[in-house]
Amino acid sequence: MYQKFLFDERFQPYSWQTLQKDLISGIIVGIIAIPLGMAFAIASGVKPEYGIYTTIIAGILISLFGGSKFQIGGPTGAFIPILFGIVMSYGYENLLVAGIMAGIILVLMGVFKLGSLIKYIPRPVTIGFTAGIAVTIFTGQIASFLGLTGVEKKESFIENMAELFHQLSTVNIYSIVTAVICLITMLITPKLFPKVPGPLIGILLSTIVAVLLYPGQVATIGTAYGEIPNSLPSITFPKVEFSTIQQLIGPALVIALLGGIESLLSAVVADGMTNTRHNSNKELIGQGIANIVTPLFGGIPATGAIARTATNIKNGAASPLSGVIHGIVVLVILMIFAPYASHIPLASLAPVLMVVAWNMSERHIFSHILKTKTSDSLVLVVTFLLTVFIDLTTAVEVGLLLAVILFTKRMVDAQVIAKALPNLNKASKKVETQMVYDGHDCPQITIYNVEGPLFFGVAQTFQQTILNTINHKPSVLLLRMGKVPFIDITGEANLTSIVKNFSKHGTILISGLNDQPEEMLKKTGLYDLIGEEHFFKHTGDAIHYALNHLDTSKCLGCKHFAFSECISLSSSKELVVEPKKVYTSIN
Repeated sequence: MYQKFLFDERFQPYSWQTLQKDLISGIIVGIIAIPLGMAFAIASGVKPEYGIYTTIIAGILISLFGGSKFQIGGPTGAFIPILFGIVMSYGYENLLVAGIMAGIILVLMGVFKLGSLIKYIPRPVTIGFTAGIAVTIFTGQIASFLGLTGVEKKESFIENMAELFHQLSTVNIYSIVTAVICLITMLITPKLFPKVPGPLIGILLSTIVAVLLYPGQVATIGTAYGEIPNSLPSITFPKVEFSTIQQLIGPALVIALLGGIESLLSAVVADGMTNTRHNSNKELIGQGIANIVTPLFGGIPATGAIARTATNIKNGAASPLSGVIHGIVVLVILMIFAPYASHIPLASLAPVLMVVAWNMSERHIFSHILKTKTSDSLVLVVTFLLTVFIDLTTAVEVGLLLAVILFTKRMVDAQVIAKALPNLNKASKKVETQMVYDGHDCPQITIYNVEGPLFFGVAQTFQQTILNTINHKPSVLLLRMGKVPFIDITGEANLTSIVKNFSKHGTILISGLNDQPEEMLKKTGLYDLIGEEHFFKHTGDAIHYALNHLDTSKCLGCKHFAFSECISLSSSKELVVEPKKVYTSIN
C-alpha cells in the first residue's frame, strides 16, 4: 500500500539524476520559504515561528498527498487578511480550530469531486479580491517600513489608515534605512544573480547593517515576539466546543474556498510551465489533510504558493519529493539557526511582503478588465472595494451574487422570441422574423423562433409572449428550438403551460430540439404529452406536416395567408402540398 502510494504517477520515472534535481530545487525553495513563512505569520497577527511550522508540516503533507507534481505549499499572502481578522475577533486558539475545520471541508470537497467547480468562479471576482488582498498586505506593512511605534492594529482598513496617520510623528529613520536596503537588494539581486533568492539576501544584508551600524535602534523579531524555538512543538489538540464550531463555520468556509482557489490556480500555473496535468480533487484532499494536521503543531492555514511553486519548477524539480525536501530543509535550518532569526528587524520583513503584494496584485489584468467597461468591470470593482473596506467574506459573497445576477440579465437580454415565416422570395426558403408584418401573417400557422436558454430568468416572459400573440387561435403553433441549448425545470413548467393552453384548440409542433431539452421533456412527461409525431428534426418537415393538416376552407380567398404561394386547391377543395423538397432547406 505504501509503495503504491509513494510511487504513483507523480513520481515516475525516478532515478538518481531525478533525486539530484529535487535536492537542488528543494534546498533553494526551502531557503526562500523561511523569511516568507515568518513574514506571513507576523502579518497574520501570530508569532513568526508559527509560519515556519506551517512551512514544514503543510509543505511536506501537501507534496505527499496532493494532486500536483510540483506544488509547494505553505502560508501565503492571500490568507493574511482573513487570518488576521480571525485572530482579532476570536483569538489564536480559535484560528487553529478554524484551520482544522477548513481542512475537513477541503477533504470533503475533494472526496465529492468538487475540484472542477472552483473554476466556475468568475475571473472578475478572483482578480477583485486578490487585488484587494494585495492592497491590505501592502498598507499593513507601512508601519514596520517606517518604524512607527504605538500603532494599534484594527480590523477596518480606514481605521488602520487613520492610526498610521496619527502615529506619523514616531517615524524611525533607522527603520526606513533598513527597509530601503532590503528593498533595493531584493530588486537588484535577481538581475545580477538570477538563481539567488532576493528576499533572503535582502533580509541578511539589512540585518547585518542594522546589527553592526545602529544596534538596538530598530524593532526586531526578538524584541517584538521573543526568541524563536529551535524545534517543532509537541502535538496539541485545541479545545473544541459546539458553540465555537458555530462561530467559526463562516471563517472556515472562507479559508477553505480561498485555499482551494489558490492551490488550484497554483497547480494550473505549474501545469502550464511543465506541460503536465494535475488532479484537482486529489489536490484538494492533500490541502485538506495538511490543514487538519498543521494546526496540531501550532501552524496556520496553508495553501499552494504560486511564486514558490514556480521557483521550484525553474530550479529543475522533477517530482513532489522536492516539496518534501523543502520542508525538511526548513526544519534543519530552524534547528540550527533559530536563535539568530530573533535579530531580524521587522523593517527587513516589510519590503518582502510589499513586493509579494505588488506581485500578487494582478494589476495588468485588473486594468484590462476595468477598461472593458462591462458588467465584469462592475463585479471587479465591487469585489475589490468590499475586500479592502469591509472583509473578504463579504466581498466573495457579494461578488458572486452580483456576477450571477448580471449573468442572468445578459442571458435574458440574449433571449429571442419572435414570430417568423418562410421567405419564399429566396431560394433557401429560410424562416425569417422579418417576414411577419402588418398584412402579411398566417391565420392558421404561427411560427416562433426561440433562441437562448429557456431558464428561470426568461421562462415567464417566454410564456407570456407566446400566449399573448396567439389570441387569434391558429390551428398550428410551431416552435423552432434549434437554438435553445438548455431548459431548466422552470422553463419546462412554462412550456407545459403553453402546451396545455394551446392544445385545447390547436396542435403544437416543435423542430430542432437539442439533446438536453429533449431529455428534460422526456423526464417530465411533456414529450409524451406533445406527442412524438409532433417533433421534427427540420423546420421544413414540420411545415410540410402542418400544411397537410390545415382546414382548407380558411385558405380560400385569404388576403394574409403567407403560405398561399406554397399551396394550390384542386376542384375537390382538397389541399395539395407542393413537393417536400421546397421545405427541406427550411431550418
